[in-house]
Amino acid sequence: MKEIQIIKAESRGSADYAWLKANYYFSFSNYYNPERMHFGMLRVLNDDFIEGGMGFAKHPHDNMEIITIPLEGAIAHEDSMGNTSVIHAGDIQVMSAGTGVVHGEKNFNPNLPLKLFQIWIFPNKKDVAPRYQQITLNTEDRNDKWSQILSPNATDEGVWIHQDAWMFRGDFKAGQTVFYNLKNKENGVYLVLINGSIMIDNEKLDKRDAASIRNTDGFEIKILDNSEILVIEVPMN
Repeated sequence: MKEIQIIKAESRGSADYAWLKANYYFSFSNYYNPERMHFGMLRVLNDDFIEGGMGFAKHPHDNMEIITIPLEGAIAHEDSMGNTSVIHAGDIQVMSAGTGVVHGEKNFNPNLPLKLFQIWIFPNKKDVAPRYQQITLNTEDRNDKWSQILSPNATDEGVWIHQDAWMFRGDFKAGQTVFYNLKNKENGVYLVLINGSIMIDNEKLDKRDAASIRNTDGFEIKILDNSEILVIEVPMN
């Protein structure tokens, strides 16, 4: 039987470090909620606001798939693999930490804020060679349809990771009903409403609300206002 849980934006964990204002969908840093540790293989989903020129000093990661999606502005990245890059809104970046990598990130613009999603997914292979990938997405590809931005397959659209997971974004105009069909019916879906207003199973979601959905092979969404939606489909075990 289909299970849906609505996560209201105001119920998320939060932190204010002056230069960083963070909202946590799952336990992270000083926010601990035993009922929000992870959703299947999805471990972290942070909604961050970073002041101009500020950022995270170099720090290590291992055995995690780390995905960065800037929503506004641009982030400068540097890592121990020798990558130096700028990730702009409209791009997606993935780093497979594997055996270990050190990286630092900061707001590329000294005078403009940066808004981004930071997402961590547990890998299905441990101790792989660290890797980096970044692409620019065609935003027109998601006008009134789902655009795949991440998958397990290097030859598919979007970036790829070491996990049987998919991500889609869609920008939908008000008044329509859209469907999401899971790539694997054993997976679950964590849906985040970036902007807008939608209805799922008579439950209304507004900006930055989320829904965890499992035990189904698909579901419908009623678009109440023009809406930007991120879907994260992950294995539950």
